Order: sequence, then C-alpha cells, then structure tokens
Amino acid sequence: MNWMDRLERKLGRFAVPHVMVFVTGIMLAVSAGDLLFGGRVSAMLAFSRALILRGQVWRLFTFIFLPPSTSILWIVFSLYFYCLMGSALESAWGTFRFNLFYLCGILGCILAGFLTGYGMNHFLNMSLFFAYAAVYPENQLMLFFILPIKVKWLALVDVLYFLWMFIVGGWPSRVAILLALVNIWLFFGGDFFRHIRQQAGYWKTRQQFRRNNRF
Repeated sequence: MNWMDRLERKLGRFAVPHVMVFVTGIMLAVSAGDLLFGGRVSAMLAFSRALILRGQVWRLFTFIFLPPSTSILWIVFSLYFYCLMGSALESAWGTFRFNLFYLCGILGCILAGFLTGYGMNHFLNMSLFFAYAAVYPENQLMLFFILPIKVKWLALVDVLYFLWMFIVGGWPSRVAILLALVNIWLFFGGDFFRHIRQQAGYWKTRQQFRRNNRF
C-alpha cells in the first residue's frame, strides 16, 4: 500500500466530487464579473504576497479561480477543456486522488507565489493536460472543435512550450513551472523512472546479446 492509498483510507470521505466543474463555474462567474466591472473582480482575487501578509488571506486560494484569458471565445474553449480533462481524470483515478492531484498543484503554486511574489494558475491548469495525456495518450480531440489530433501529440507541443517558457522566462516563471508541476512528479515520477530503468535494462541486455553472438 503506497502513501496515496493510506491517505485515501483516512481522508477519502472528505473528497469533493466534480471539483473541476466547481472551479470552472467560478472562473466563468469571475469572467462575467470582469466584463461588468472592468476587471475589478480579478483584481480582488489575484495572488499578492504583500496583500496576503496584510490580512487579505483569501488571495491564497482565490487566484485559482482567475479566468485563463480576457477573450470570451478562449475562455469558453479553455473551461470546456478543463472540465473534460478533470472529469476524465476523476473517472480514471477516483474522486479523492483527483482532488489530491489538484490540491498538490495548488500548494505548489502558493509556494511559488511566496518565493517569487508572483502567483498564477496558468501552469497548474496546464498540468491537467499532462496528466490527461499520460492516462489517455491515444485519445483524439477536436482541436478548436475542427481538427482531430491525438492527445499525445498535443502533450508534446505543451512540453516544448514549457521548455521555451522555462528558458526565456524570468525566475518567477521558472519557479512557477517547477512547483506547479509537483503534482505530475508525485503521480507519475515513479512510473517515469521505472520506465527509464526498464529501458536501460533492455538496452544492456541487447548489447550483451550482441557481444555474445559476435563471430
């Protein structure tokens, strides 16, 4: 039994079902509020280390609900995609484990915000896609509702995007990327390193076989 199993046995009853529906619903409401009040709703919810230390503690978590864009079309597309991925991962893992995955990402973003003074949810939401691609690599999505493409190829594009942002971004962006992906390492790091060891063992076996069969 691993640490996730032990946590689920103790805390599983507190899991919140359909958490991404809840999160994206609030994002949609924030977007509507920004349209009505000229962006002031997002300004009240954004992460600010200085304001948190002055007592505005709600900013520790409310930055999670900031919409991904100011474009209505992109907001609708992104929120639909978040719901799709969240529901699929919750179906594959169960409610508790998906809650744990998202919570670990949130805590990573909060830590990055305190270390750098700049907190954002962009890379957290992108981590959902990495997890989705790891669980459903062969699934096909309709990009922009038109172009069919497999999830694994979109994930490769996202990897290149993250690498590019890590290279050209400042230290706040680099720290945010690393800590927002702590959930990926917790959930998939073990499988990744096992795969590397298996491939290394296979390569050594093949090399040994070739040496032993030389004439």
